[in-house]
Amino acid sequence: MTGRMLFPDYIFESSWEVCNKVGGIYAVLSTRAKTLQDRIKDRIIFIGPDCWQQQACKYLIEDAALFADWKLRAAEEGLNLRIGRWDIPGQPIAILVDFAPFFAKKAELYTDLWNDYQVDSLHAYGDYDEASMFSYAAARVVESFYRFYLDAGKRVVYHGNEWMTGLGLLYIQKHVPEIATVFTTHATSIGRSIAGNNKPLYDYLFAYNGDQMAGELNMESKHSIEKQTAHHVDCFTTVSDITARECAELLDKPCDVVLPNGFEDNFVAKGAAFTAKRCKARQRLLGVANALLGTQLGDDTLLVATSGRYEFRNKGIDVFIEAMNRLNHDDRLCRPVVAFIEVPGWVGDARQDLQERLASGQTYAEPLAQPMVTHWLHNAGDDRVMGMMNWLDMRNRPEDHVKVIFVPCYLTGDDGIINMPYYDVIPGNDLSVYPSYYEPWGYTPLESVAFKVPAITTDLAGFGLWVNKELGHEGEIADGVKVIRRTDYNYAEVADAIRDTVVEYASMDEKATAKAREKAFRLSKKALWQHFITYYEQAYDVALRKAEVRKNEN
Repeated sequence: MTGRMLFPDYIFESSWEVCNKVGGIYAVLSTRAKTLQDRIKDRIIFIGPDCWQQQACKYLIEDAALFADWKLRAAEEGLNLRIGRWDIPGQPIAILVDFAPFFAKKAELYTDLWNDYQVDSLHAYGDYDEASMFSYAAARVVESFYRFYLDAGKRVVYHGNEWMTGLGLLYIQKHVPEIATVFTTHATSIGRSIAGNNKPLYDYLFAYNGDQMAGELNMESKHSIEKQTAHHVDCFTTVSDITARECAELLDKPCDVVLPNGFEDNFVAKGAAFTAKRCKARQRLLGVANALLGTQLGDDTLLVATSGRYEFRNKGIDVFIEAMNRLNHDDRLCRPVVAFIEVPGWVGDARQDLQERLASGQTYAEPLAQPMVTHWLHNAGDDRVMGMMNWLDMRNRPEDHVKVIFVPCYLTGDDGIINMPYYDVIPGNDLSVYPSYYEPWGYTPLESVAFKVPAITTDLAGFGLWVNKELGHEGEIADGVKVIRRTDYNYAEVADAIRDTVVEYASMDEKATAKAREKAFRLSKKALWQHFITYYEQAYDVALRKAEVRKNEN
């Protein structure tokens, strides 16, 4: 490749998580948006699903004046849209599309998909249909906008995230070939399923046949759309080297470019404001712990946390609980520990007895019944966190040096107990633990170190591999991030390594702790979007050059 890299005049980017905060991709897109908005203001346009029905979308600031003329045309074409600005840094333009009307065309669309690209939609179930109809609707939005405002004189990229956008990417590839297509899989559907079904993924990765495993795990349709999209778009990407290996083996398609997930730290408070936030968060977390446990744990308590999606094995929640149980029986531990598991389960009501204690401002000497959980669960008898704690006889007894508290809800600031948003809670922690078995990237440890909270992760997480590469050696807790070697079969060793690292960190003096916190923060600075956007520039260039070839051939 020679000469100047091509950069798009317009970028359309779609995801199920545009203006729809349900997972980690929301963080990828919402933090990257400002970097692109600064570069091509209002020519980066995000497209998401209008799943809000008659309600207002709390993430979208609607603007009736935006593209008003085209919106009328789009309506004539059967596209019902909400247009406005995504309420995130940079406030980029976002379009939410109602995909429900296209269910009537489902059979026709799936037939075309089979005839054109051999995508098998016969085995569809669950969210496949919903995602595919959104994907088609999003592609129609791009096509309509392009025909109304743009032409072949503009360099245009359509970027879809995850298998849910595959149908639309293939639609654009066929019907608007002037537009360059980029597809990012943040985790292969079949890889996540292999890991989630307790099958060894890594030692046998070379031997797995993706198509065969899709049949075995009832994943044919999702795997099929993901694989064919990867093979036919102009530029196929993923988020880490570890997932790139997975793509090559399970999708039979090497990635063209790896796009590591960056971060913006413009919402991380500085100086005295940061110190005040940390004090407030610690006060709240200790207050909840003391009210629940009937204790008087002081500020010397080591606050440890894990968080993320409720993927019990993939996210390492199981090994975290195991490690805390082992830590509780370790004589080397020199400080009390409270470990929070902040993972949304099938949550019911906030505990009224705990709310009453917190509201009273009093201190209590007796624990509440079930002092392991802050909110009642609809399925407490089947919940895996509660089940494992019960099986290990982890009851948060007064004599236990390590108390484990399950916070089974999203921390949005109004959960009834913590009542602080997640980003306000993080600074209160002393240490975070994310011992993932399957983690294409790993935003949670990156967020943690951005708030000066050292993290423990594994080398099966893309972020962990990146840390090792940046440091030039396996990360230790004194570096700000401890990277534990994890394999298919070393669960016990991982639990011991977490235990030993917490013991080590708990015994550090104030100076060593401050140094580790500062190193964690400095490491996070290397993952800012201003550094990682260069990988996107490469992907756009690859895609645009292929689109140029198509234009010249026609």
